[in-house]
Amino acid sequence: MKKIAVLLLVLLLVSSFAFAGGGRQRDQTFRVDVFWYLYADTFLAGVRNAMIEQQAGMSNITVTHHDSADNQALQLQMIQTAITQGTNLLIVNIVTTGSEDTAINIINQARDANIPIIFFNREVSDAVIRSYANAAFVGTDADEAGIMQGEAIANFLLRPANLTGSRSNFDLDGDGVIRYIMLRGEHGNAEAFGRTLYSVQEANKLLEPRGIRLAPSPANETSTQYANDGISNFFLYANWQAAIASDLMRTALTAHSLTSGAIELVIANNDDAAIGAIEAMREQGFNTGTGPFIPTFGVDATAVAVENIRAGRMTGTVLQDGAGMARVILELAQNVAHGRHVFANTTQYNIDPGVNKIRVPYAIVE
Repeated sequence: MKKIAVLLLVLLLVSSFAFAGGGRQRDQTFRVDVFWYLYADTFLAGVRNAMIEQQAGMSNITVTHHDSADNQALQLQMIQTAITQGTNLLIVNIVTTGSEDTAINIINQARDANIPIIFFNREVSDAVIRSYANAAFVGTDADEAGIMQGEAIANFLLRPANLTGSRSNFDLDGDGVIRYIMLRGEHGNAEAFGRTLYSVQEANKLLEPRGIRLAPSPANETSTQYANDGISNFFLYANWQAAIASDLMRTALTAHSLTSGAIELVIANNDDAAIGAIEAMREQGFNTGTGPFIPTFGVDATAVAVENIRAGRMTGTVLQDGAGMARVILELAQNVAHGRHVFANTTQYNIDPGVNKIRVPYAIVE
């Protein structure tokens, strides 16, 4: 009888351990922890809402969302707590996107606990993803957003209604150059770099055959952090935030009139910054939906941005498919929940060669 009791106890203990890469019983709900760099980010709020809505129909997993409050130390602490409490999958929107050491630190925590990890939205390097077999990344092509934004700018400026002969109606001082303010996102962020550089490069590639080109407004600040290519070092640092963009724009407007030709276009790395700039311009009677306006472009196609485009206050944006991003992340989560590799069944997606990275495509919204 003692031998039978011991055997039953051993079987009970074995059944309580997780299968590889998960940490759960097969008949228990699979636990997922998602770490957002900042709840207040408008685009990410859309991703989160889509994830919550889509996950509601998945009875086999539970998802807990964490606000890292733009604090990397806090995020690291929360990840460690989730691991200690028995999470089965980490989904991480890293705070310090340009820090290789931080990303490796997070990967090491996941590897040591044998827990799969999905980074998303905020880029980590190929080397980081390759360093752990159970790691993946879901994001976008940072350069593609800039290229599409540049295409949207050129499409707008070259509309017949926006031209008088070969001259753009938005070239307010008639010098053949359209001066833009660039509202840049976070330093070290691949998306911010791609959107800053390639938006202007692509627009000029399409505009210059028509005798029109973009050039930085004197309202931009001049940096020395980036290559001296005539684009990358000229911007106002809005750090993705509408409030910062509003303040920067108000300051710019104390020195530069919206009718002088010093500010003829606004390009923002994201919609929140574009909306912030519009708020400041509306205070001066511009971009109200009727009357004078400065063409203003963003990225993300948030609901607020689309509403402003329809109302005639904003000119265009580039769709970053938040619902699509949420869907891909949850499909990877289901892979792990069903005992498959995190990157299984992904051949239908845009995948980077030789690394577990999926790119969700952008689309122009005008």
